[in-house]
Amino acid sequence: MPDFMGGPAIKMRIAILSGKGGTGKTLVSVNLAAVAKKSAYIDCDVEEPNGHLFFKPEDVQEEEIFVKIPKVNHELCNGCRKCVDFCKFNALAYINNKLIVFDEVCHSCGGCILVCPEKALTEKEKVIGKVQKGISGEVRIYTGILNTGEATGIPIIKKLLEKDPEVNERALIDCPPGSACIVMESIKDADYCILVAEPTLFGVHNLNMVYELVKLFNRPFGAVLNKCLEEENPAEKFCLEKKIKILGRIPFDNELGRLNSNAEITVNKNEKYRLLFSALLDTVTKEVRHETTTNP
Repeated sequence: MPDFMGGPAIKMRIAILSGKGGTGKTLVSVNLAAVAKKSAYIDCDVEEPNGHLFFKPEDVQEEEIFVKIPKVNHELCNGCRKCVDFCKFNALAYINNKLIVFDEVCHSCGGCILVCPEKALTEKEKVIGKVQKGISGEVRIYTGILNTGEATGIPIIKKLLEKDPEVNERALIDCPPGSACIVMESIKDADYCILVAEPTLFGVHNLNMVYELVKLFNRPFGAVLNKCLEEENPAEKFCLEKKIKILGRIPFDNELGRLNSNAEITVNKNEKYRLLFSALLDTVTKEVRHETTTNP
């Protein structure tokens, strides 16, 4: 079955990431998903998801996400403190002859239960957030939402990414900003990574963070330079020095900023940007095909 660009059918996961918030990661993710038509937009920025504001999905279904945390049987606990010594996150304390569990900092590793000689610790479920699924035209929308104050959003991201893209579908993964564990979880199975960068020295610092990360995970990647002006661009210089393929350039444009600020999908409102993001998707698709052919 050919895909919409004339080649063989292909399904792919494209992760879009940046070293900080506000760089244009969601702008790129949303518009690539929209221009791809048959696609899935997966918002893994679980602490502050906002892609759904653009797509306004319908028929939204919701599922709570649980983790396991320790539960104490005080009658069995003898106060040996082996669980307290084991926990590197200080989620357990033995105070006034009583074992206390601090749910908010527990990372649900289960190690305390394994080391307890008296079997005084068991597991209970705790809700840490939710996953929403909806539809907007031909785009399937997946949104992860982490409850405020929770230690990690990795279980939510695992749930978001558990299904493979459908045949002939692009899955656009809107990653969290930075290079922490939740970003690693978002990109580890990606077929290709797009690094979004700003034209400033600070932007270069943050670009270098995600550049080192995708190299560590051995993911194929390229860069999109956002907010480009006619003057010298430090992010472009960095890409040339590191031999990073520049996939596209997005200009600093008041009209683009206005549409984005109003949660409008730019490719649906502006022909110039529809052509720009279509060309970017075409370039990325060719890069993935090349990687698939040379590194099967």
